[in-house]
Amino acid sequence: MKTEILTMLRQADGYVSGQELCDRLGVSRTAVWKVIGALKEEGYEIDSASRRGYRLKESPDILSESEIESRMHTKWLGGKVVYFGETDSTNTQAKRLAEEGAQHGTLVVADMQTAGKGRRGRSWQQRPGETISMTFILKPEFAPDKASMITLLAAHSVAVAIEKVTGLSVQIKWPNDIVIHKKKAVGILTEMSLSLEQDSIHYVVVGIGVNVNSTAFPDEIASMATSLFMESGRRVCRSGLIAEILACFEADYEAFLQTEDLTRILGDYNARLASLDTQVRVLDPKGEYTGVSRGMNERGELIVEKEDGAIVNVYAGEVSVRGLYSYV
Repeated sequence: MKTEILTMLRQADGYVSGQELCDRLGVSRTAVWKVIGALKEEGYEIDSASRRGYRLKESPDILSESEIESRMHTKWLGGKVVYFGETDSTNTQAKRLAEEGAQHGTLVVADMQTAGKGRRGRSWQQRPGETISMTFILKPEFAPDKASMITLLAAHSVAVAIEKVTGLSVQIKWPNDIVIHKKKAVGILTEMSLSLEQDSIHYVVVGIGVNVNSTAFPDEIASMATSLFMESGRRVCRSGLIAEILACFEADYEAFLQTEDLTRILGDYNARLASLDTQVRVLDPKGEYTGVSRGMNERGELIVEKEDGAIVNVYAGEVSVRGLYSYV
């Protein structure tokens, strides 16, 4: 009921009468009054006026199932929200829930992670109240060889959502780092589980970590990392940004399902590509080489023109972009 009341207050243009809340929810005035009281204790500023009802004045920057659900404007993504005040890793929790049969689109959110993971197993540390740590579960029916493109979809969706919410200019370092003013603000980690027969996808979890209201970083990463607050000078509502990311991803994902490639987002993704027409170093296990990035293709590969003029489509491996964070 808390989610429904928050949603009605947010959608209202002014006051919502207590009787309207009772009628729409099928509960007593006492029940409504208790929920309003609980919301006030959590930090929501709610006006209560005789004969007029209730009006939401201001929301605290908190994460909870009700807070996130009340801001959602998706059809299926985030249909179920699982919230942790603190957990080891939202990816770990999402995989556990997926193994237990959690539905497609389930969202896992934590205010703080103690063992967050980045690419290649790197740790990702945070402080409570400053970041977004979220993972959603997908149960796609397409072939496993298409799954790598989900990561690129997520990067595009996050970039679009951040620009909508903050007005900041956002770039993407292929394949999935979100960069603002040459520093990393978002990390994305996608993990896939195959069926026992290994010929179909059991589930995919998409983990997204956003430095939202962080004000400083440890010395070892201070030159490489940034936050939305540090770049904009304004605090950002985390639950509102979560809702926008989900809405953008849902739209991108549904477009992807129609073609099973990245055609629909390709132009916009490449327009945001930090390395477009710049020199990159490709860290290939068979041997490093340099070249010029010519953009991403519809399969999610980075097109690199080598120094001898040869064109290589880079499918996997680290790409170091000259001039971004600590890369040379």
